[in-house]
Amino acid sequence: MRGFITPERLERIKTVLAHRQRDVTLVMDNIWDPHNVSAILRSCDAFGIHRVHLYYTSEKWPDLGKKSSASAKKWVERVRHEEPGEMLDGFAAAGVQVLRTGFSATARPLFDFDFTRPTAVILSNEHRGASPELVERVDQELYIPMQGMVQSLNVSVAAAVILYEMFSQRRRAGLLDSPAFSQAELDALTLEWSDR
Repeated sequence: MRGFITPERLERIKTVLAHRQRDVTLVMDNIWDPHNVSAILRSCDAFGIHRVHLYYTSEKWPDLGKKSSASAKKWVERVRHEEPGEMLDGFAAAGVQVLRTGFSATARPLFDFDFTRPTAVILSNEHRGASPELVERVDQELYIPMQGMVQSLNVSVAAAVILYEMFSQRRRAGLLDSPAFSQAELDALTLEWSDR
């Protein structure tokens, strides 16, 4: 730990880490607007997501600035992917169910899915939808039920709604009552976060 950290700040770090979830995540699939990426990271931090995955093959890597929403980037780990097989095989090996957002005839409402299971949700590019190579391998599709005339949400808003449903289900199931990390992992993360 470098420099001085107040006892209050240290306690806050420990409390936040004790509630971080390691087995639910989002995949940002070629989301082109860095403001949306920053807003998604902020929601991930708010709902205790430890790590997100950024799949970028056709869009420019997002330049995340230092504005208030972008500051969440230092509290949420980001893993970059360019190979769909490697990413999806990694999820499969870890027993993670993979879902994607969309509006096809086989899409099911958000509330139909069990988010107490290890889960990765793919959020797609706002203009083109999910990358074809991901559609080919991920057949489970979810949508957010809506009652208005407009039947889609901004991707960052959709992410927040999905994360809240994940959070709610896991809280009701008692999965937030104890840390997802071992004490040794928590100690290491506490030291790392204290330097940020």
